[in-house]
Amino acid sequence: MNELKHLLSPITIKKTEIPNRVVMPPMGTGLCNPDGTVNDALLAYMNRQASGGAGLIISEITAVHPSGLVSPFEVGAYDDKFIPGLKKFAEAAHAGGGKAVMQLHHGGRESAYLLKKGEAIGPSAVPSLVYRQEPREMTLEDIQEIITSFGSAAVRAMEAGFDGVEIHGAHGYLLTQFLSAISNKRQDQYGGSFANRARFVVEVLREVRVQVGEDTPILLRISAEEFIKNGYTVEDVQTIVPDLVEAGADVIHASIGTHGSPGGITSAPPEYDTGFNVWRAKKLKEVVSVPVIAVGRFNDPLGADDVIACGDADLVAFGRQQLCDPDYLIKARQGRNRDIRICIACNQGCIEREMLEAKSVRCAINPETGQELVYPRKPAAETRNVWIVGAGPAGLTAAYEANRLGHQVTLFEKEQMPGGNLLYACKAPFKQIYGDWIQWLIDQVKKAGIEIQTGTCVTDQMLDEAAPDAVIVATGGEKIVPPIQGIDLPIVCDAWQILGETVAPQKNIAVIGAGLIGMETATFLTARGSAVTLIDQLPKSPVTKFTSHGYGLHKRLRGDDCRFMFGTALQRIQEDSVTVITQGEENTLSSLDQVVLAVGMNPRDDLKSKLKENEIRHVIVGDALQVRRIMEATEEGARAAWEL
Repeated sequence: MNELKHLLSPITIKKTEIPNRVVMPPMGTGLCNPDGTVNDALLAYMNRQASGGAGLIISEITAVHPSGLVSPFEVGAYDDKFIPGLKKFAEAAHAGGGKAVMQLHHGGRESAYLLKKGEAIGPSAVPSLVYRQEPREMTLEDIQEIITSFGSAAVRAMEAGFDGVEIHGAHGYLLTQFLSAISNKRQDQYGGSFANRARFVVEVLREVRVQVGEDTPILLRISAEEFIKNGYTVEDVQTIVPDLVEAGADVIHASIGTHGSPGGITSAPPEYDTGFNVWRAKKLKEVVSVPVIAVGRFNDPLGADDVIACGDADLVAFGRQQLCDPDYLIKARQGRNRDIRICIACNQGCIEREMLEAKSVRCAINPETGQELVYPRKPAAETRNVWIVGAGPAGLTAAYEANRLGHQVTLFEKEQMPGGNLLYACKAPFKQIYGDWIQWLIDQVKKAGIEIQTGTCVTDQMLDEAAPDAVIVATGGEKIVPPIQGIDLPIVCDAWQILGETVAPQKNIAVIGAGLIGMETATFLTARGSAVTLIDQLPKSPVTKFTSHGYGLHKRLRGDDCRFMFGTALQRIQEDSVTVITQGEENTLSSLDQVVLAVGMNPRDDLKSKLKENEIRHVIVGDALQVRRIMEATEEGARAAWEL
């Protein structure tokens, strides 16, 4: 407790006392009804998140006007019809004893949903950097209507029982669009100088203050730096923050970037250190006397305590860490830091699933998040003898969940160590945190009393003799070995041998396959000084630059002078060269020291026929079903256990 005395100390904003300095920031979920009303799924999610005891809970984005929706699944606050649901939402947000704030939001041009309908608006008719479509330029009447809508939504928040409101002025949404010279080309009083571009934000704050009164806390979330070429800087923001405070902001929530910023900075990947953005919060704190919230991949309460102790910020936001382990603060209070599930910043379930797949929130390593209504909390009605075959992410998750529900679990792993392919994936640059997580999961499984029988292949005879009640098959995938002439030459190895460091990297290397395995292996090699040529028959890498991890991979490889050969098929391998075909033309890459195969995996389902023959209840999960991401593996492993 003494170690966290700063983080756990109360703070008063206006007349509202917040019990500690931990903030759950706003994070979209996509869980509400398609008309923006609150439902049981959203309430269960919020209740669970709030139960961890964060001092300040900020709701997900809440629409102040229909013209600002980023999705039909955005909680609404633009009509009185939403108030009954918002009251339940506020009650859920108070579940852990913290204070609840509603975030008021307008998406402006950053709405694929409204851009497709031709209904998006913005300060100027400048295309979105993300969606490449332009909004309609707002008239002065539009501007006044939206300003008024922020005030009206704030009143509804108060009627619903929230303790305050936060105005969303960050991440490239409407208020940021007015601040940015990139998106704001207006020639009237809302354009031109930075002070003029800030006028819209100032007027929104003033309107909200008038509507909610002097005693209600008003937070302003702002991107302290646009983090984009020719965008505004933190020094620019320093010049307007005093005016924003004078207009009504009681707290500055210092985030960073827009959705058009490179590298997914708004939800930073592991390439960025925890607390990487604190210095910008400190810069804003230098020019105002109101509290400032620091943001920046926080996952460690002790580190957050240091930030507050040093005076760099007054509160600290734990976003994705909150989704990853809603009980992290409880565990920290109890001195159980090793039991905290640390966010790996993969963005698979909390960002990519929502933005790229238009699905509701998940966490790649916490299957409870977003599934609170189906997550079983009581022991199973019937205890079963369950075999789990494979101790990668899917199998370990299945074992932990099945044991938690009271089943008798036997976990088998054919390799000498549990962990599956993450034992190799974590060797790529900036991915050690993945290895930390899989070791955490292994430790949690062992702590639960589950023995992991490593070096054990489950055979048909074992199934005949033991006849388990149920089997969860999590055997993962098997390497694809292409039928290429020369594949058995000494020059050839595979990505797993390189990443597992059983084969030493050579100087000049051709990596065959530019999927995730190939890209990460290439970065591993270039980091060790190898000259790499990356070859794939596809016209471009399937690793998209739209994801933060994919962006980082492409950037690092190009910075390390990796040679890309897309649309290129491997024909044969020689003793020190490979022959390839590009656009029908045959070429030879000579002077090679090593050829590394990274062409992916196929599902491994060796036990399937025997399980069917013996009529043993079974389910196949993770890569054994289809080779995909961590998120699918853990969710399928968990669900298999829940449904026993």
